[in-house]
Amino acid sequence: MDSRLCINFLDLASGDLLDFPHTPRVLPRVITVPGIISDVDGYGSTDGDSDVSRERRIIVANMLPLHAKRDTETDKWCFTLDEDSPYLQLKDGFSPETEVLYVGSLKVEIDATEQDEVAQKLLEDFKCVPTFLPHDLQKKFYLGFCKQQLWPLFHYMLPMCPDHGDRFDRSVWQAYVSANKIFADKVMEIINPEDDYVWVHDYHLMVLPTFLRKRYNRVKLGFFLHSPFPSSEIYRTLPVRDEILRGLLNCDLIGFHTFDYARHFLSCCSRMLGLDYESKRGHIGLDYFGRIIYIKILPVGVHMGRLESVLNLASTSAKIKEIQEQFKGKKVILGIDDMDIFKGISLKLLAVEQLLQQRPELQGKIVLVQIVNPARGSGKDVQEAKRETYLTAQRINAVYGSSNYEPVILIDRHVPRFEKSAYYAVAECCIVNAVRDGMNLVPYKYIVCRQGTPYMDEAMGIKSDSPRTSMLVVSEFIGCSPSLSGAIRVNPWDIDAVADALESAITMRDSEKQLRHEKHYRYVSSHDVAYWARSFMQDLERACKDHYRKRCWGIGLGLGFRVVALSPGFRKLSLERIVPAYKRTNRRAIFLDYDGTVVPQTSIIKTPSPEVISVLNVLCNDPKNTVFIVSGRGRDSLSEWFAPCETLGIAAEHGYFLRWNRSSEWETSPVAADLDWKKIVEPVMRLYREATDGSNIEVKESALVWHHQDADPDFGSCQSKELLDHLENVLANEPAVVNRGNLIVEVKPQGVSKGLVADKVLSRIVNSGTPPDFVMCIGDDRSDEDMFESILRTVSSPSLPAAPEIFACTLGRKPSKAKYYLEDAVDVVKLLHGLATASNPKPRHLPHIQVSFESTF
Repeated sequence: MDSRLCINFLDLASGDLLDFPHTPRVLPRVITVPGIISDVDGYGSTDGDSDVSRERRIIVANMLPLHAKRDTETDKWCFTLDEDSPYLQLKDGFSPETEVLYVGSLKVEIDATEQDEVAQKLLEDFKCVPTFLPHDLQKKFYLGFCKQQLWPLFHYMLPMCPDHGDRFDRSVWQAYVSANKIFADKVMEIINPEDDYVWVHDYHLMVLPTFLRKRYNRVKLGFFLHSPFPSSEIYRTLPVRDEILRGLLNCDLIGFHTFDYARHFLSCCSRMLGLDYESKRGHIGLDYFGRIIYIKILPVGVHMGRLESVLNLASTSAKIKEIQEQFKGKKVILGIDDMDIFKGISLKLLAVEQLLQQRPELQGKIVLVQIVNPARGSGKDVQEAKRETYLTAQRINAVYGSSNYEPVILIDRHVPRFEKSAYYAVAECCIVNAVRDGMNLVPYKYIVCRQGTPYMDEAMGIKSDSPRTSMLVVSEFIGCSPSLSGAIRVNPWDIDAVADALESAITMRDSEKQLRHEKHYRYVSSHDVAYWARSFMQDLERACKDHYRKRCWGIGLGLGFRVVALSPGFRKLSLERIVPAYKRTNRRAIFLDYDGTVVPQTSIIKTPSPEVISVLNVLCNDPKNTVFIVSGRGRDSLSEWFAPCETLGIAAEHGYFLRWNRSSEWETSPVAADLDWKKIVEPVMRLYREATDGSNIEVKESALVWHHQDADPDFGSCQSKELLDHLENVLANEPAVVNRGNLIVEVKPQGVSKGLVADKVLSRIVNSGTPPDFVMCIGDDRSDEDMFESILRTVSSPSLPAAPEIFACTLGRKPSKAKYYLEDAVDVVKLLHGLATASNPKPRHLPHIQVSFESTF
């Protein structure tokens, strides 16, 4: 096996394999015991006036919300806040008392000799902590992995050939991990892990949460992805897919713009990590080793005050008048996009060309003004997109233009904000035609600018009560599309449909335009960037409220690290805990599930191993023990497999059949004698088996089971829910119950459960005159929860002279009525070996007591 697969990336990121300087850690405050902060390495909090109680939010993003330039006179760096950065604007969603710190990189490269001075200045003046990435690392991290690997993949472009994206390069992945580690180190320098909330942004920093979670198991950590998240078929092609998924799952809350993006992420977690999710009271949660990771779906908004302040500028009003004069008698269609292959600029131009061809009377009456923002990345694809855009525009202007009319105007330069706002305010229609995009805020800005402000109205001579109109044509593949219900949604690849949408937008009645505009403005103005930030932080606080109610510890190496969180009373069942209790007791009851408990669920061989038979025989031969296998399997299989165990009790089909030992007769539950409902169930299950590839039906004497473990995970889960609902309806008046278990749907008689088996066996032992003083029950699925509940209820009965030692144990760390857990079937067999070693078996006669259902029902 390639040795590189064994690299511990936490060590790699510390600089052992990459020749990049290691960021020194300053850890002034560290939690060593929940609720107690101690000093480490001489860095203590000695400031008695420190406002520890003040709320703090740490915002981590690739770039700090700052502009930087060097003063030519003093040769010193000068910094100003970037008022247009959403990371700066989100502060409006927090209370004025909240302190907000920023961690990120600068847009300029700072010489190593100046970094300390600049860092001190940024922290004191702007509450910013810069991450000075070495030039080579920055290039590989951002231009290499982020822009050539993640960005295309998240926008559904696979490197099918060398000319279509870069193939996976492990060196740029290592740079990505190293950069994330440096960001994490900077957070660790300033964090108070007990009180601060950390909010990480975007795809540049998706493994950073792993480093923070490893250092502080209970860190309060949120993440928001500003780009699309691809479907599992696309994402699964990424060689480091698991590491990135686990990085995100080390957060407490993960945010997405749309449900589609969230659904794709959840599907990846299900298909690649085997995780299930559920929705409770409107919140989607993933159970990840006892921690609930919540999913937030809310698109980011615009900063209303910032947009309106630009509209109030005199330069904006002057520019509006200039544009109105320039395009007098024409309707302006506006597009504002970055120059990249995903924005669909050339497709937009083709739609305008199609419109002019279909409707010659519109020639000279419509103009597409396309403002092209500078490309954020570089590469052959950007140059090709730019070349195609210019050639298409030139062709359209040559065919449909004249000496005083150009149907397409390309503005490919830096356009100041006031000029963009002026174009927004003048445009009859705005079109965003991206083939794939995250949260594109152009439509929101257009809506606000079309609404205007009182000051702008006065400057323009517009009556304040005059109706406002706007029209949007938006791609269905952008993040804001679902929130703009009044827009005309289009498939950008369908040129004819986009042309028809543009025609509808410019010819629509003003009354309808007004209604659509008012609807959009209500949403945009109420769901601004402050609302987004406030809502996300409220959900993050709710997601973290149980942090100190559970015991936490870390497991896993490298980027596979994760935190296990369990309730305080839920712990691993150790031999040191159970063997002393086993030795000092004289009447023991032992209940064992079969599949998934004494035999691994994933094992192809379902028969018990010789090792299992041997250890069960030792336990059964101890006269102090009553041992039962309690399984959902049929009695024929169980009696054949356990034939060597002469004194082993078996409860088959969840207790519908029961026998005390090999020589006794099988007893049948009398409450479930009517099995006519099977004639109703079997045709329904056959229907779902035929419709669901990979599913099958197991026919038992008392039950029917539909299995879907070999079906597609999503389709199988969906079909099982449908089958459950279908069967519950048709069996409403029948003596049968429908249960949905681990990859199964089972129908069995009413009044039959593993819990009743435990009740009956324990009752018989009590009635024999020697009540049990030791009860152990081990199982792995939902049906075994009935046994755990039954044991806890039965042993608390007043008929018992003393409470026995109880060991209810589930498999896996998950919510359960049991107080103990074991990891897997291997642990179960080890535990049984330990108990067998502690036994002192002597030859015994078969017990005289027999279980009789008739006498206990």
